[in-house]
Amino acid sequence: MKCYYCGASLDFTDTCPECNADVRVWKKINSMSNRLYNDGLEKAKVRNLSGAADSLKVSLRYNKMNIDARNLLGLVYYEMGETVNALSEWVISKSLAPDNNPATGYLGDVQKSAAQLENTNQTIKKFNQSLTYCREGNYDLAVIQLKKVLSLNPKMVKGHQLLALLYMREERYDLAMRSLRHAEKIDVNNTNTMRYMAECREHLRANGKLKPSKEEEETVTYQSGNDIIIRPAKFTDNTAVRTVVNLLMGAAIGVAVVCFLVIPEIRQRANTSASAQMVEANQTISAREQTIQSLETEIESLNQQLEEANNATSSAGEKTTAYSQLLNAYVSYADEDYTAAGETIANVDRNLLDADAQAVYDGMMTQVQSAMLDAAMEEGLSLYGDENYEAAIEKFLEIVQTDPSYGNGEAAYYLAFAYNYIEDYPNALKWFRTTIDNTSRSSWRRTAEDMAQDLESRGYTAAE
Repeated sequence: MKCYYCGASLDFTDTCPECNADVRVWKKINSMSNRLYNDGLEKAKVRNLSGAADSLKVSLRYNKMNIDARNLLGLVYYEMGETVNALSEWVISKSLAPDNNPATGYLGDVQKSAAQLENTNQTIKKFNQSLTYCREGNYDLAVIQLKKVLSLNPKMVKGHQLLALLYMREERYDLAMRSLRHAEKIDVNNTNTMRYMAECREHLRANGKLKPSKEEEETVTYQSGNDIIIRPAKFTDNTAVRTVVNLLMGAAIGVAVVCFLVIPEIRQRANTSASAQMVEANQTISAREQTIQSLETEIESLNQQLEEANNATSSAGEKTTAYSQLLNAYVSYADEDYTAAGETIANVDRNLLDADAQAVYDGMMTQVQSAMLDAAMEEGLSLYGDENYEAAIEKFLEIVQTDPSYGNGEAAYYLAFAYNYIEDYPNALKWFRTTIDNTSRSSWRRTAEDMAQDLESRGYTAAE
């Protein structure tokens, strides 16, 4: 412990050995800060993350130089999916103690992966867009956007809570309970989660879908303002004004950090991205024009080959049909109707074509197959977003049966979650394992590994 006047190391006496300042109050302040840090550490160990965050924030009020408390607060925020708040605490910690600070490693782990930073950026943008949809009354779009957020960051407690509120608004309390249970696994004693779960249980019980447990029968429920309070029958309630004030101050600090640090960076990236996309669009248009000219030349060549085939022997009839089908496939391909091109080229017998035509066939087959896979993936994601999981599974299966590693494992990733949503856990486990083997995206691999471990811990085995 250092003297707050001269910075000298303090001993067990009540005065500084260098400047003789009275340090009794200073020692009490540090002791209280350390005690609150230990309390926050104990709560974090049992996943009471919101309670740990409250204790650690009060600890930092007593002593802002308590680096251990600040680093632990950042880890708690990161575990709750609040990456911006976590980065803010680690940046402050590093600025206060630049030498031998674990925060340097935490920041390095986050910043060394461009994909992880982009994933964090996309999570923030999509969550903010969900809030905008809610304010505008577009609740269906908000639900779809939140599902995308949680697929990118499954540990985002606020995302699970907001999704549960949207389900509660639609009186889909069973789905709301599912989201709240996910939030409860991350933060076991979160006040908002417990309040929402109590309301869902009340509605499910009223609808005959849930029976009161023995523990719930021994509780007392009453309303305070717009909030429903649930407490044990023998519990004496204490005021929570200080906790509410602490939460509001923490939220205000978080908003300030986002406004002054994160938003300008996001805007700069958006401008840079827009400029790059404009250049890329111009290059794409030029390439398309060259492709059209090349295709027109190839069509003329195919027409000439078709005329020569018509003048050949009687056996050339089959060759003529093959060239005609290849020509029709090229016409559809030039019009970017890849579905029609794929159906037509599937009927072409490659062995009837000469070497040049076979090269055209192979090149077009590769492009058409890729386009059809892209179209199937887009349709599958649309069905997935509409919660039509059975139909989405059919589309994803078409893709993975052709290419299990399609889209860096994207098809297998969403196929696994679709099976998980319809509670076909063996198949979900199978495709989570496939995702782990076929993706290089650290966020998808980490999510797939967590889901696979959870299913295996519940006794499920992967389908054959």
